[in-house]
Amino acid sequence: MKVAVTGAAGFVGTNLVDRLVADGHDVVAIDRVSPAHALDHPQVTWRSADIFDQDGLAEAFAGVDTVYHLVAMITLKQKDELAWRVNTAGVASTARAALAAGVRRFVHCSSIHSFDQYIDGENTGGGVLDETCARSEDPKLPVYDRSKWAGEQALREVIADGLDAVICNPTGVYGPVDHGLSRINGMLRDAAQGKVPLFPDGTFDLVDVRDVAIGLTLAAEHGVTGENYLLGGEQVRLFDAMRTVAGLCGRFRALAAIPLWVIKAIVPLAEPLSQLLGSDLVSRASIAALVAQPTVDITKATERLGYRPRSSAQTLADLVAFLAESGQSGSARPTSGARFAPVLAAEPV
Repeated sequence: MKVAVTGAAGFVGTNLVDRLVADGHDVVAIDRVSPAHALDHPQVTWRSADIFDQDGLAEAFAGVDTVYHLVAMITLKQKDELAWRVNTAGVASTARAALAAGVRRFVHCSSIHSFDQYIDGENTGGGVLDETCARSEDPKLPVYDRSKWAGEQALREVIADGLDAVICNPTGVYGPVDHGLSRINGMLRDAAQGKVPLFPDGTFDLVDVRDVAIGLTLAAEHGVTGENYLLGGEQVRLFDAMRTVAGLCGRFRALAAIPLWVIKAIVPLAEPLSQLLGSDLVSRASIAALVAQPTVDITKATERLGYRPRSSAQTLADLVAFLAESGQSGSARPTSGARFAPVLAAEPV
């Protein structure tokens, strides 16, 4: 089968292309650039395209059965015009191009953040989050949360016009393969190098990027038009994860978890300074996500798609092995002797 992936050079895209090739598909990998780590395989054709160029995308989608739309701009800022445009108009443009090209199915990778997990940074009670929960409409929410929900609404307009599309909502994505290092993987890499003496307390549902890739393909095969599917993994205390990867590398492990009330107290002062330094890492949004700590219910995906995420212990061990073998963890090496095996090496077509 011929499929297309937008944002194919990104974190999720790299793993999805790998998965699709392993499943025997011919892949049109679409991005603005073809990165140095791009999969060089006879079943993969790389194309440069702009998600706002509907005609160019429709041409790229010619003869394609399924389109996986992964392009998104992740930010913790309260306002960002480019992020809003990419995450809303970009979805609509890509969906319109798929409809024009006669694509059979469109799979949109949204986010857990399109569901309202917290209100103005306050804990909503640590309740259960599933596909029926409130959406991220509150103007006090970060632009990423609001834009991901707005992007889904834009997609539903195209569904109403005849596009067969489903929506997946991954939680916090981490794990191998990652050549650019996402926020979570970057922090875990620092811990693997023994550079994290302290870390904020709090938990978040984390999902292996390889499981997200599998979930997306399951949604393409079994998902119901217009419906959402939460792709979660396991509730992880991030402080414990930092200690785990440091221990696997035989490095210094974080000594203490900083209580969230302490972090919340200093954010009003630290956030402006972080912005002056060009970073959005220290923000109400980043802390609020930890404070909310909802339990993500993935029953719908497991029962209706056959989705089965792996354990965090396995992901952390594989990530440490991958970082070492890809030269991204400095001189740190896993003490267990574990090695990372890419999908294509383990499961040849």
